[in-house]
Amino acid sequence: MKKKYYVVWKGVNPGVYASWTECQLQIKNFKGALYKSFDSREKAERALEMPAHCFLQQKRTAEKPETPQLPAGFDLHCLAVDAACSGNPGPMEYRGVYLQTGQEVFHFGPTYGTNNIGEFLAIVHGLALLQQKGLSMPIYSDSRNALSWVKQKKCKTKLERNAKTAALFDLIERAEQWLHTHTYTTPLLKWETEHWGEVPADFGRK
Repeated sequence: MKKKYYVVWKGVNPGVYASWTECQLQIKNFKGALYKSFDSREKAERALEMPAHCFLQQKRTAEKPETPQLPAGFDLHCLAVDAACSGNPGPMEYRGVYLQTGQEVFHFGPTYGTNNIGEFLAIVHGLALLQQKGLSMPIYSDSRNALSWVKQKKCKTKLERNAKTAALFDLIERAEQWLHTHTYTTPLLKWETEHWGEVPADFGRK
């Protein structure tokens, strides 16, 4: 994957950052943040010296907006889940969104963890919630790892269990226990990001 550099014109500390994680720390929860990625440090440093609107305006006119291109007849009566993590590991959160209305139906975090753990927990949270409410609909996730872990009823994380992660591992054990003690018919499906755009539960921080 080609390395990107991120310019933050408006954020906690404006500047050029060599990773999305560093950039994210400058813009997260910062109202009106302005930032953009470039494919070389030289381009990024030149861009930082110019007004942000020069580049953001170009982006708007040169690129089509990213909107999901769902297949014909796609049933919006479904749940989409996703996770976000600032660093790996780092502050992690996950949520579920009902596609028919765009409503966020659950949200957890942030807590210290990894993105894969968040994706796994989000699917199990969705399964448990649908069963609790007596609802039937598919769950979409864009994470092949998480879908595989749920199928195997095991969160195969390599994250170390310590005082900082103890509460998270308690959640993981509860999720695994739920999978071992409950049966479900809910279809767990892969969200095809390449064809449909970002999963609707995405946190929009890429």
